[in-house]
Amino acid sequence: MAPMMGWTDRHCRYFHRLLAPAALLYTEMVTTDAILHGDTDRFLRYNPEEHPLALQLGGSEPDELADCARLAQLQGFDEINLNVGCPSDRVQRGRFGACLMLEPKRVADCMSAMLNAVDIPVTIKTRLGVDDHYSFRYLRDFVGQVAESGCSVYIVHARKAILAGLSPKQNRDVPPLDHEWVYRLKKELPDLEVVINGGIDSVATATGHLEFVDGVMLGRAAYQTPWVLAHCQEQLFAQKIKLSRINIIDLMTVYLEGQVHAGVAVKHISRHLLGLFQGMPGARAWRRYLSENAWQDDNNAQLLQQALAAMQAVGGNRQ
Repeated sequence: MAPMMGWTDRHCRYFHRLLAPAALLYTEMVTTDAILHGDTDRFLRYNPEEHPLALQLGGSEPDELADCARLAQLQGFDEINLNVGCPSDRVQRGRFGACLMLEPKRVADCMSAMLNAVDIPVTIKTRLGVDDHYSFRYLRDFVGQVAESGCSVYIVHARKAILAGLSPKQNRDVPPLDHEWVYRLKKELPDLEVVINGGIDSVATATGHLEFVDGVMLGRAAYQTPWVLAHCQEQLFAQKIKLSRINIIDLMTVYLEGQVHAGVAVKHISRHLLGLFQGMPGARAWRRYLSENAWQDDNNAQLLQQALAAMQAVGGNRQ
């Protein structure tokens, strides 16, 4: 499950873990500055149920990344991932994210520092290229140079990044996808583990990609229609979850109660469940109730049960 700013927080990941016990979950990107000079505990906090869990870091200073990797390993994370794909202006000003594709030597140094600092896997998430630095040869050379660090796992968002003129949202849609480049990367560098990301919205799509690469990473489609994670769990791992959507709501209600007791507002959790019934009878009533009522009472731990009742009152899904 892809790291997505503003979306894949610890509450989202707890929910997604219920749907896909075998998936590898990723945090939102956390900057090295936030961890080293901010509220370290808050930025590295997660629920034990989220394992296996990767921490995605944003940074470009090898020593700082190594320090953060050590802290993450002590905290129990299962993987460290370096963000070399985010195109936002803020990230560029910090000299990390997608603009690092222009500095392969620095990226290799960053990866070496983290790999030498920890025993857990250290991976990278990148794009196909940046602005005019966009050709398969450029991608292959970039990955080849970074691989000299010892990094063997590459998650490739199959779009280039445009650093000027497009917002981060537009960078997820406007540059065209080119999955074939990712397939070719795996073919030409077979010793590396290559995971493909971008435009994957169904089990059938994921299965098609797995004929050419080692893994798939789902992003927005799985967040907006989360039950696709349950389908992936069943069909890719031959391990059907034994939970219905009603069971999920019951378990998330228990989670809500605990989080409300800890001072978390209900709206920060319920927003992740808006798509639970996407494409099913009553889905609109479910979304409407959550959207209209989540902001009314921060301590209403029964919100999901109330939304379910509102959906069923109009003949919505009962499974």
